[in-house]
Amino acid sequence: MIGRAAVAVVLAVVAVPLWAASPAPGQEPRSATLEIAPAGAIAPPGYTRTTADVLRIAAAHPRVREERAGHGQTYLRAHLLPPGRWQVAVYVPAGGGRDRSEEVARVLVEDRSGRPTAVWTGPQVGWRMARGLPGEFGRSANSPWIWIVLSAAFLAPFARPPLRMLHLDLVVLLAFGVSYAFHNAANVAISVPSAYPLLVYLLARALWVGFRRPEPPALRPRLPDGALLFGLAAGLAFRVTLNVVDGNVIDVGYAGVIGADRLIEGEPLYGAFPGDNAHGDTYGPALYAAYVPWALVWPWSGTWDGLPAAHAAAVAFDLACVAGLWLAGRRLRGPSFGLLLAYLWVTFPITLLVANSSANDALVGALVLAALLCAGRPVARGALAVLAGLTKFAPLALVPLFVTAGAGRLRSALAALAAGLLVMAPVAVGDGLGVFADRTVGFQGLRESPFSIWGLYGLPDGLRVAAMLAVAVLSVAVAVVPARRDDVTIAALGAAVLIAVQITLEHWFYLYVVWFLPLLLIALLTPATAAGSARSPSPGRRPRSGSAPR
Repeated sequence: MIGRAAVAVVLAVVAVPLWAASPAPGQEPRSATLEIAPAGAIAPPGYTRTTADVLRIAAAHPRVREERAGHGQTYLRAHLLPPGRWQVAVYVPAGGGRDRSEEVARVLVEDRSGRPTAVWTGPQVGWRMARGLPGEFGRSANSPWIWIVLSAAFLAPFARPPLRMLHLDLVVLLAFGVSYAFHNAANVAISVPSAYPLLVYLLARALWVGFRRPEPPALRPRLPDGALLFGLAAGLAFRVTLNVVDGNVIDVGYAGVIGADRLIEGEPLYGAFPGDNAHGDTYGPALYAAYVPWALVWPWSGTWDGLPAAHAAAVAFDLACVAGLWLAGRRLRGPSFGLLLAYLWVTFPITLLVANSSANDALVGALVLAALLCAGRPVARGALAVLAGLTKFAPLALVPLFVTAGAGRLRSALAALAAGLLVMAPVAVGDGLGVFADRTVGFQGLRESPFSIWGLYGLPDGLRVAAMLAVAVLSVAVAVVPARRDDVTIAALGAAVLIAVQITLEHWFYLYVVWFLPLLLIALLTPATAAGSARSPSPGRRPRSGSAPR
């Protein structure tokens, strides 16, 4: 009864914000064509209202009046947004330390009714993803019903007393969905800061497990293997079907297809992306190479169309994480534990969001998990760690940990160096390392983003630099402490490093959770008895098998 009551409370906590934080109204075509509205007292062709009428409507909106009052001198400019809509921008003129006019508010007005359909201020003006547009990420994967059902399924294996830290761990993971609900409601003032206590908690838990603090054994799953297998199969079928019939492709997936096409055609990878994804060349070359097989089957048409290659790649990355978790769990505690880990990936709502957005963040999780699976193979683990880092760069902080994860450290270090040279050599010879640095770390390091506490609150640069230095120290420290290593220790410390890196990012988003999720699930769910007996990553030793966690 206690377990059922706890699950009901958790679902209520998750469900209420998901419904209360409904998506903000207002749609805007991604490729909207703007025309400067003509002055005068005559409506433009095809329109019923004049520019003066629309400017008065926009200026009268309470949010616009409030924004103008807070900035003093402002001016409005109207644009035509065919068919049948207007876009009014509110600017603060240049001067006062500004090199150019700054847009501080934007209003969409329906021509026929004269009704403002959307009003955006603050970060929503410059950032489309801050506007809470329905279905922007993953379309129907944002349905509250889907999140609630998946959350219930995620907790179901552990819905039994006594309550333990594991229950809190799982609730904290699900709480990212509450934060994301406020993002969907265009409320970055709540969505952004609410994610950081969750990241800090998971960082502390990963470090606690990594340094082998004694913990009680995990619970035996309430669901039998047959139920877990059915849930896994049903979940996979649902995910693939949803991706095909109602998935979308966000800019990162589109970038992967463009990059793969450029690799296939032998064209420069960096500095020449098309205008509809001008900064899509901000990732490592390994990411674009991962799309090549799919781009060969479904070549890029040259436009942001249905992009079947991006859909196929996202499904493949998702399945790679499922397979990797099953293999890791099987090695630690036998097939039942592997089934449990795979099931938890499929029922965690954010992994569905990643898959249905046709994003590539699961590729990062899959490569990091592959490095863990190859912990007993020095060459493979070093090479895979670098390949993971040359996708979205954050996993480069894991290279010291994986190089020193077991025997053969010198071979692992040499393999990591060789893999890095092999991947980067074509870039150095072709595009040039200067262009590569400018388009990747240069762009990411200089852009400002409201999707982190650093950008939202304008925290001092020195404070963020100090945090980054602390992460660098952690990255090196976990390579030597603790001295004894096993799979669970490596998973826990690897998750801690990735979470710490994410805390320092100028631009953070919920899709990044899957970077560390596979390692974190292994660290948190492997029983203490299994953690103590998990094989140390040394070559030539066969994995042990056993039962599911008790």
